[in-house]
Amino acid sequence: MPAPTHGCPLPRFSVIVPAYKVQAYLHECLESVLEQSFPDLELIAVDDCSPDACGAIIDEFAARDTRVRPVHLPQNTGLGRARNAALAEATGDYLIFLDADDSLTPGALQAVADRIKETSEPDVLVYDYARTFWSGETVRNREAGQLTEQGPAPFRLDDRPGLLNVLMVVWNKAYRREFVEREGFTFPPGLYEDTPWTYPALMAAETVATLDRVCVHYRQRRRGNILGTTGRGHFDIFGQYDRVFAYLDGHPELAHWRPVLFRRMVDHVATVFTRRGRLPRGSHAEFLRRARAHYRRHRTPGPPARPRFRLRHVLVRLGSHRTYRLLSLASRTRVRTARSATAVLGRLAGVALQAHYRLQRRLPVRADRAVFASHQGQGHGCNPGALEAAFRTLAPHIRTAWIARPEHHHTVPAATRRVRPGSAAYWTALARSKYLVSNADFDRRLRKRPGQIVIQTHAGTPLKRMGLDLQDRPAAARDTDFAQVLRGADQWDYCLSANRHSTLVWERVFPSGFTTLEYGQPRNDRFQQATSADVTRLRESLGIPHGSVAILYAPTYRDYRRSQRHLLDLERVLRQLGPRYVVLTRAHPSYGAPLTRSDGARLIDVSGHPSVESLCLASDALVTDYSSLMFDYANLDRPIVVYADDWEAYEAARGTYFDLRAFPPGAVARTEEELIDIFATGHWRGSRAAQLRAAFRARFCPYDDGRAAERVVRRIVLGEGAREGERNSEGDGGATGLPPVVPLAGRHPVPSAAAALARPPLATVPHPAGPVPVVDSP
Repeated sequence: MPAPTHGCPLPRFSVIVPAYKVQAYLHECLESVLEQSFPDLELIAVDDCSPDACGAIIDEFAARDTRVRPVHLPQNTGLGRARNAALAEATGDYLIFLDADDSLTPGALQAVADRIKETSEPDVLVYDYARTFWSGETVRNREAGQLTEQGPAPFRLDDRPGLLNVLMVVWNKAYRREFVEREGFTFPPGLYEDTPWTYPALMAAETVATLDRVCVHYRQRRRGNILGTTGRGHFDIFGQYDRVFAYLDGHPELAHWRPVLFRRMVDHVATVFTRRGRLPRGSHAEFLRRARAHYRRHRTPGPPARPRFRLRHVLVRLGSHRTYRLLSLASRTRVRTARSATAVLGRLAGVALQAHYRLQRRLPVRADRAVFASHQGQGHGCNPGALEAAFRTLAPHIRTAWIARPEHHHTVPAATRRVRPGSAAYWTALARSKYLVSNADFDRRLRKRPGQIVIQTHAGTPLKRMGLDLQDRPAAARDTDFAQVLRGADQWDYCLSANRHSTLVWERVFPSGFTTLEYGQPRNDRFQQATSADVTRLRESLGIPHGSVAILYAPTYRDYRRSQRHLLDLERVLRQLGPRYVVLTRAHPSYGAPLTRSDGARLIDVSGHPSVESLCLASDALVTDYSSLMFDYANLDRPIVVYADDWEAYEAARGTYFDLRAFPPGAVARTEEELIDIFATGHWRGSRAAQLRAAFRARFCPYDDGRAAERVVRRIVLGEGAREGERNSEGDGGATGLPPVVPLAGRHPVPSAAAALARPPLATVPHPAGPVPVVDSP
């Protein structure tokens, strides 16, 4: 490798990008490197004599950015040798390889640099990746758990052998250049060239570290991926593993890895054989003969293969396609038989449960029973959770039950019976309980009986379109059965509403005969009842450092996206705002996966926390987009910042009931830079933001005074304040006889932990002169 030029500092990273027939993706790849927030790099882009415009594109980038070092090869050499050509030019402390159809994620190099520094300059740093599909879907590596940063670091591979389960490719690792020089690593020709590099590199490294962060988007091309093409190049796999075992032969201290590598070789060879379309017609028998020879040559005693791979090992050991097909047929037959038997037993169980339900419906309704559910089987919480607690307090003669899947049973109070969805106890509860309370419809097979009362609580104030208003929104409605939606609404006796806006929406989009109780959101009672001690306890339990400003970031679901995207570069936001800020990230439950990694200090993933109300109390400000959480959070009278970077797309796909940008609960950011500026300048808690929040609270929080659940229980269960024959909405806090509503001026929600430390802002959000805009309810 070249010696550094005198007086020229070495770059931290040499990013190596070989390019061949990838002109459609090369711009995005190179830009993802050059636009990194960490600029200390050189980008060595190798034109592997590509017949398309790759060479010209590389030269264009080199002309406008001196960090780009173009390399043009006189003839096509293949991916491995193209990388070798770049290695000869590299001068960076660390080598990073990137395929020209993939890309680095924003902030990736900064995160890699920080982790390298934290772990004392390891020989190899392994980081995570996500597959990105042409459909727009993004799926994180399923072995991401192996990249945990918990425990000592750096370490040797012997301490964390599970790292070998992570995809063995060169582009999900950073390599110390001095280590690569010392070991003399180079890439061989042919396909599967990563194999004889990555295994020896990990085994030989004296220090290894991990970074639990997606740094690479691994493009899954619809067509054109080299490993997905048909050809004899796939026979190269045998030579590549010969090189791996030759390396072990030359390093006796690594001999204990032979059994592991032998099993992985067999798995890999079997995968190539069983993937349709890789091997040319007529070459399968030859491939199996070569596989059998390799099996015998490198066979090493060790633990047996995992059960699901044993058939593949038989295939390689015997080298007989006919035998493999017979064994495979027998295995598939056994699996189909087991599945059929399971399905039959499932149908019989379903028939038995429905017979049980019909029998239970013939027995009397129990006036002292109430059953609750939230989001079709999730844990104790939301409006039904607040009502269940109020039932136990105000109507202790009624025995309550909560429907939840087993993994959520720990959230249910000890005094409340736990019921598993679909069980006999579940159908008994639905058949015989007088009160049925949920924020979503119960099982569509439910048949409400005379004497039963169904209470629909909903799950917040609607900004996005709901119910029948989705009929002209196919992206949001998808396969919604609107007739079934109306059948479910026809069973409601009461519908809870937080404000007049909600009342008008619910009664229009669910046209039925229910009574609307405009009493407030029961789940928000906690905001008026919590104390400063509660806030302190919650912050300590979440690990929020004392004196920090905690921002709760909770984006909503996108109907026009199949998977969650990283809406914000949260690491960058925190770097810009400084050490005083902490971000609590909460992914929408529909996605399941966290928004980003958690470093346990300033970026804390709270997606799995059972109580969003607790998170609100623990935070000092909310950043969201179009989530109904903003209507609840406004009750705390704490700052809210709206991040509306894709308003037009969201409005086109889902539709909203008013323009949030015209009537926001606080400052509005349309770009990441604007969001950072709002916090850096103090606009987030300035006087204009407070004025907007006050107008928002006045419109959407008229009844959330801490006694909403009490009013509901007294009205429905205890019969207080009932109006005979009433079938319309009940506003103004309910009928006469219920607890009066405390006006906004008389409410004193618990202040945030940082409120006492806040200094007067230096500026306010620029805004045209004039009154606060007001948008009429729909």
